[in-house]
Amino acid sequence: MQWNIFATTDGFPSATETLEILSNTQENLQEVAKNPGMIRTWLEGLVPEVLNFALQIVIAIVIYIIGGKIIRIIVKMVRRSMDRADADEGVRQFVLPVLKYALYVLLIFAILGLFGIATTSAVAVLGSAGVAIGLAWQGSLANFAGGVLILLLKPFKVGDYIVEDAGKNEGTVKEITICYTKLVSADNKVIVIPNGTLSNSSLTNVTAMDKRRIDIAVGISYEADLRKAKEVLRHTAESDPARLPEEETVVFVDKLDESSVNMGIRIWVRTEDYWTAKWRLTESVKYALDENGIVIPYPQLEVQVKQNM
Repeated sequence: MQWNIFATTDGFPSATETLEILSNTQENLQEVAKNPGMIRTWLEGLVPEVLNFALQIVIAIVIYIIGGKIIRIIVKMVRRSMDRADADEGVRQFVLPVLKYALYVLLIFAILGLFGIATTSAVAVLGSAGVAIGLAWQGSLANFAGGVLILLLKPFKVGDYIVEDAGKNEGTVKEITICYTKLVSADNKVIVIPNGTLSNSSLTNVTAMDKRRIDIAVGISYEADLRKAKEVLRHTAESDPARLPEEETVVFVDKLDESSVNMGIRIWVRTEDYWTAKWRLTESVKYALDENGIVIPYPQLEVQVKQNM
């Protein structure tokens, strides 16, 4: 049985050709009516194709399940290798997800090959789609590039306390992801900052060094004995338990202000002891000056009332 269809060069049959198509169609229908086994033959020929397609689907599912397990094993092996190498926590948080997604892309390409889809064509389609997605997601790509720069240049790492100068956000670095960095503030709030912002603006890494200097300013009255005041302040500063003995303690006159002589104190402590030492030393300075009769001046207002007799 043959199905003949005639068409003109412009794609539309003429009236004569239309009559021939209708005549051929009628003949074909009559032939099918005389031989109903033709439909059964066609269906029987279709069954192997359906079974073959279903078998490919089952094989693809099995490959995906097995491939997913292999990917998880590979990711675990890489994580253990990074643990043995004592890799930075930020590098782990960034590299492992990228590796996982890349392996899943390769697995999908392998499955597409089972269905006869050329990987070169798939790559071309993905490349074209990637250009469109890249134009739409310029900010996200900038954040991804910023994350790579942070991991390469290492201006900070997980566990550091940083201050972002542009937005005045600060906190301890909890996680460095593909596009964002998460901070935990001193009052336990989570701050999410795009990596592009961190890589393109200035920031202060407070805990990058092992030790920090404490600066305390205090004003004394002009009537106070300056030499005694310096001796009291030096003794108080050197008595603090967090002071590093190998570093010099400095006590100096910073400024002669309108109503006070401003004194300065500088000591060095370990970075983790900074805030407790600063608060303790500030309190100790107040107690020491009071015990030695050294007045800390403060603004006062005198009001005189005159009465007419």
